[in-house]
Amino acid sequence: MNLKDKIKKINQHLVSYFGIPSRPKKLPNPIDTVIATILSQNTNDSNSYKAYKNLKQKYDSWEEVAVIPRYKIERIIRVAGLGKQKSETIKKLLTSLQKNHKNVNLQYVRKMSDEDILKELTSIKGIGVKTASCVLLFSLDRNVCPVDTHVHRTLNRIGLVKSKTPDKTFELINKSIPAGIAHQFHTNLIKLGREICKPGKPLCSVCPLKTDCRFKNKNFEAIKTNTKNNFLLLDSI
Repeated sequence: MNLKDKIKKINQHLVSYFGIPSRPKKLPNPIDTVIATILSQNTNDSNSYKAYKNLKQKYDSWEEVAVIPRYKIERIIRVAGLGKQKSETIKKLLTSLQKNHKNVNLQYVRKMSDEDILKELTSIKGIGVKTASCVLLFSLDRNVCPVDTHVHRTLNRIGLVKSKTPDKTFELINKSIPAGIAHQFHTNLIKLGREICKPGKPLCSVCPLKTDCRFKNKNFEAIKTNTKNNFLLLDSI
């Protein structure tokens, strides 16, 4: 079975267990997705969302945010953690757009190829492949599966890829994503990683992929509860 067929099979199991994730009727603007994803680094979706809403409620537009001092951005997004690092990236993004495109939006990327969008966005210091690929999936509805720590961990444990970094996993997996499944595949892998395939002690007894998974250190201890966390930042902005 080739990788594309394996992905299709795993996706079917995930959909049977988690269902098909809902999506907003109106997808977020690319600039909103970039900033929300920057804020999501090394924190949970709830804190990221609070920081994102703080910015949106404080200022009427990203043009306004572009001209305020970086330290003010840091104060407003403090709840998301890593305020200095994240505020620097946001400031660089906004000022770069203002300088190079005379406005603070990313609407121009809609006509670009996936590869060119990835190259364009990752040219800005602090924006990586994961953030750029989230724009492709969540704002532009491209059939691209972003890879965060959850997706990287689960795909390697399952055995679909063998890679050391999320960026390498992204490169390998996106060569073979079947048409039209990237959003459900990505979202359900995140749910799997949060709820079941946890970093330290996976809950293998309730995993829908336990018969397909190649992870050697499976944990079949009985569990009392399986807490679900269905809030997903980029489908909520």
